[in-house]
This record gives sequence, structure tokens and C-alpha cells, in this order.
Amino acid sequence: MSSQKQPAPPRQPEPQTTERLTRRGLRLAQFTVAYNVVEGAVAITAGVVAGLVSVIGFGIDSGIESISAVLVGLRLSARLRHGEADERKERLTLRLVAITFFLLAGYVTVEGVRSLVVGETPESSPVAVGLLIASLVVMPLLAEAKRRVGVALADPLILADAAETRICVLLSVSTLTGLVVFALTGAGWVDAVAGFVIAAFAIHEGREAWEGELAHDHSQGHDHEHDTKHDHDTDHGKAAVDG
Repeated sequence: MSSQKQPAPPRQPEPQTTERLTRRGLRLAQFTVAYNVVEGAVAITAGVVAGLVSVIGFGIDSGIESISAVLVGLRLSARLRHGEADERKERLTLRLVAITFFLLAGYVTVEGVRSLVVGETPESSPVAVGLLIASLVVMPLLAEAKRRVGVALADPLILADAAETRICVLLSVSTLTGLVVFALTGAGWVDAVAGFVIAAFAIHEGREAWEGELAHDHSQGHDHEHDTKHDHDTDHGKAAVDG
């Protein structure tokens, strides 16, 4: 009769591994800032010219994501200098990142409602379409790289930054879908609805970042996968011995 298995304690990486992963997280944050400054400038310009609320929102999201990455990068740099994390400052930084989610949700919602009330009809924008396609290539890879580092370090800051990058992916998908549907049907309201979808995602991720649940959720999933693999390997070994 087997006893009930107790959950394994969180695995802490070795100091050298922690430093290496922290430096990787810093490099990812720096790349995020550089990429999103360019992306945001192009998106906002294209969105204003074409009157596309969702594309303007996408550009503002790029700016917000840059702010988030700057905050994360500053804290990671401080860790590397001092050799440890300042929990009070890290918690404050995490809440500032959460606020950026709420700012994005508020802007996109207000602009979407305004465009519906006024009845604005956006124009098509090949530049915006090309930018969104590029984002669909780059951002999923960047978000996954951040998630891996965040899970390895059980780091809520890096995981919050990864979540913000995932929102950029979702924003790219919904915005591009809205542009395609608008081009095919001429339905201007699709652009505003695409923005509302993003606002819902942003609020959800912002609440998790504010409450500090991101690291807990992701590390739980990581531990579950590890434990499942470990159990499978153990059972397979026992079967081989018994055979």
C-alpha cells in the first residue's frame, strides 16, 4: 500500500545558475525595450494615419511593454550588482508593471467606445498588417524565452514581463484579424471589438501581477510536469526490474 505523495519543495537553482539566468533575463528585457520602441512608433504612426483604434492601441501597448521591460531590467541589474533581490522594491516594481496592464485596458476600452459612438470608419493599412505579421513571428519566441527564465528562477517579475509579451501576441492576432475582417466586410466596429478583447486579457494579467500569482501559477505547472515525468520514469524503471 503506497502512502500519499507529498508535494516536492520548490527547487532553488545554484548561485551560478541564478546569475546566468538573471543575465539572460536582463538581455531579454533589453531586447524588448529596443524592439518595442521601434514597433510602437511605427504602429502609432500607421494607426493615426489610417484611423485604426486597435493599431494605435497596439502601438501604445508596445510603449507600455517597453516601460515594463525597463522596470524589470532595472531590478535585474540591481540584483546582479548587489547579489540578492530587494523584496520590497521587487514587489513595488511588480505592482507598477500591473498598473501598465490596467492603463492599456483603459485606453483601448475608451477609444473603442468612442469610435463606436462617433461611427468612425477606419482605413486599411498595409504597413500595420506587415508590422503585425512581424510581431506574430518575434513575440511568441520572446515570450517563451522569458517564461522559461521566469519559471527556472520562480521569478514573478520576469513572469509578469512574459505575460505582457504574451498580451502583445494576442493583441497582434486580434488586431490582424480585425483588419482582415474589415478589409473583407467593411465592418468598422470589428476594430473596436478587437480592442475590447485585448482589454479583457490585460485586466486578467494585471490582476495576477498585482496579486503576485504569476510565479505561483507557472511554477506549479512546471513542478507538475517535472513530477509527472519523474513518476513515469520511476514506474518504467520498476517495470524493467520486475520484468
